Amino acid sequence: MSNLINEKINTANMPDSKGYFGEFGGSFVPEKLKMVMDDVAAAYEKISRDPTFLEELKLLNETYTGRPSPIYHAKRLSAAVGGAEIYLKREDLNHTGAHKINHALGEVLLAKRMGKKKVIAETGAGQHGVALATAAALLGLDCDIYMGEVDVKKEAPNVSRMKILGAKVISVTRGTRTLKDAVDAAFEAYLEDPVNQIYCIGSVVGPHPFPEMVRDFQSVIGIEAREQMLKSEGSLPDAIVACVGGGSNAIGLFSAFLDDKNVKIYGVEPAGKGLDTNMHAASMEKGKKGILHGFKCYFIQDENGEPLPVYSIASGLDYPGVGPQHCYLHDLKRVNYVSITDREAVEAFYALSRMEGIIPALESSHAVSYAVKLAKEIGKGKKILVNLSGRGDKDIDFVMENYPISEYEPEDVMKDGYDEFLSHISSKA
Repeated sequence: MSNLINEKINTANMPDSKGYFGEFGGSFVPEKLKMVMDDVAAAYEKISRDPTFLEELKLLNETYTGRPSPIYHAKRLSAAVGGAEIYLKREDLNHTGAHKINHALGEVLLAKRMGKKKVIAETGAGQHGVALATAAALLGLDCDIYMGEVDVKKEAPNVSRMKILGAKVISVTRGTRTLKDAVDAAFEAYLEDPVNQIYCIGSVVGPHPFPEMVRDFQSVIGIEAREQMLKSEGSLPDAIVACVGGGSNAIGLFSAFLDDKNVKIYGVEPAGKGLDTNMHAASMEKGKKGILHGFKCYFIQDENGEPLPVYSIASGLDYPGVGPQHCYLHDLKRVNYVSITDREAVEAFYALSRMEGIIPALESSHAVSYAVKLAKEIGKGKKILVNLSGRGDKDIDFVMENYPISEYEPEDVMKDGYDEFLSHISSKA
């Protein structure tokens, strides 16, 4: 077990030596990859205890990523909602515009120490791809990014960023041409040469040690947020909220609060076009236990245990499964896994943009939307902390083309409140 982070809150002994969080996780990989995964696990265990590695990562976080990311009190949004106060952990202000740089730097540093020549990865929304391409450029490694053809077209700005940074972007044209297919293609490429390259998974998914490793690198979010809330507000939040696809930004925030029983925790999955349709990616609510991409988790599957196509307006959330630690926390009932539709996410996208001058990623908009619902429910005097996992630069063309909204006066919206705002934009969309 690594000691990269000092606070192994609640899951201090997890994963176990075989990569299990309870019954979830593990490493179900071809024999050819088993020894490679064991080597990666051993290398990670070693470097996570190496003071020189930890100091290098800490320095890069401070001087390159821009950590710590601030906590921001969204006063106008909170006033419009009329319930609990909403705070944002501003991971969107990180270099590259999302939380993904937190683990990308760690993974590429690990790859370099292992003597690898190339890093490869999948990406959905492109944020992990951009972050990994950035880290590879910084540290002098080659980089291949696999991306579904649908997402290549949808997230064109991030594709351009990756290419500018020197990465090779491989468009995946099979299957649904989205994130799941990109993962499949990246794993296959890894199998071709596991000696000279390493697969840098973009979330807390995959075979051991990736769920542990990515969690540890992302735990900086929660450690910072806990200290910041205590310092600025004099207390912990009453609730914390983060979107969940694979679950890296969420577990990064949740990890520091798991032992704080008075803090309610909410993971927000994509309900897409509705949970009563087949156009969603709510793995916890609609999935079953099984083996996906080398680990055991809840995932959306057919009667034969094969993953079904999933959907979300947010490319970073349309994955059929979810990280093993999330599955464990779900069964423990420590985290409440809920869902938000496309329409609700778009409403939150515009609301935060117009009321706070912050354009969120569509992924993060799911968390903002649920926080608004929760704020009304728990009422005044309470505090909600939302992990704003990324900024929406990548989504603006797609949103404006598919969900256009006429001009209106923000002050009128503030005067009338959030419900009137939603009514206004729904009538104009």
